[in-house]
Amino acid sequence: MSEHIHDKQYFKHAIRRSPRVRSIDIHAHWFPTDWLNVFEKDGAKEGACLDRSPGHYIIRTGKVVNPIDEEFVDLELRLASMDRQGVDVQALSLTNPMVYWASPELGLRLSQAYNDAASAAHIKYKNRFVGLAMLPMQDPSLALKELDRVAKLPGIRGLYLATNIYGVDLDDKRFWGIYTRVEELGWTIFLHPVETIGPERTRRFFLRNLLGNPFDTCIAAACLIFGGVLDAFPSLEINLPHAGGAFPGLIGRLDHGTRVRPELNHMLKLPSEYMRRFTYDIIGHSQQVNMNLIQMVGADRILLGSDYCFDMGLSDPIDTIDQLDSLTEDDRDLILGKTAARLLHLD
Repeated sequence: MSEHIHDKQYFKHAIRRSPRVRSIDIHAHWFPTDWLNVFEKDGAKEGACLDRSPGHYIIRTGKVVNPIDEEFVDLELRLASMDRQGVDVQALSLTNPMVYWASPELGLRLSQAYNDAASAAHIKYKNRFVGLAMLPMQDPSLALKELDRVAKLPGIRGLYLATNIYGVDLDDKRFWGIYTRVEELGWTIFLHPVETIGPERTRRFFLRNLLGNPFDTCIAAACLIFGGVLDAFPSLEINLPHAGGAFPGLIGRLDHGTRVRPELNHMLKLPSEYMRRFTYDIIGHSQQVNMNLIQMVGADRILLGSDYCFDMGLSDPIDTIDQLDSLTEDDRDLILGKTAARLLHLD
């Protein structure tokens, strides 16, 4: 893309951007150099490896292969992309393979490397980046200690969590102490798939991502509802990625099952009554999908997200909001950044 086109695109976003609210991308992935170094050095002892070539990396664990380029690593390249998109702030998050594949001790070192780097990025670019903490959830006692440490770091404003912890669903009682502390902090938990359902049948056609990711998000939401987490922690905010995955589209089926199935006799409310307990990003890849979601939960529960900078994300996330031409200006401001500013405790 030429420099002239970059300038033209930035100018377009500068015009469209509301002067009343910052644009905040809550779904933006980052691999800090310090994290990659720990992964490369210590991960090799546990079967992981990092292949490097100029401008490219391939991250490998036993189950995950994730190729990335320098834009996932270099903050200066990221800032240039944000300026072209018209994005003011990114909430930085790790993604596949996260840290749960590792031993607890290595998971802690990887988490600390990420958290310290995210805080440093905020200190260097205070108005552009905040961080979402990573915890070694495979050992909840270590995770709780790291949570208490990272909560004191500048710029860390939420928790990033997989939709399951190496096959353990999120309603498992071993995680409840962490939820208690997160609720006390007033943080939001931002979910993202890593190990997804049905790996044997989703190997072809990129179905592990196309279908596995949204299905696993739906399972996580269902477990949080049916497993009592949302009832036990009434103030806990949880964000579902990729426009909620399959969860919004299956809410009627979940409601019906709650009415008729004996396995759900313990439920006092229907799953649909919990929909506004979650927030959702706009990565639905369909104007109709996004508008349906807004109608179901309200614009105040929808957040700007890009999945930066994967090809399955949004290269122009603000344009995705602009395509929702039936939004009021106030609704657009909520999605663009007003709700995210509240959840991330941005002044």
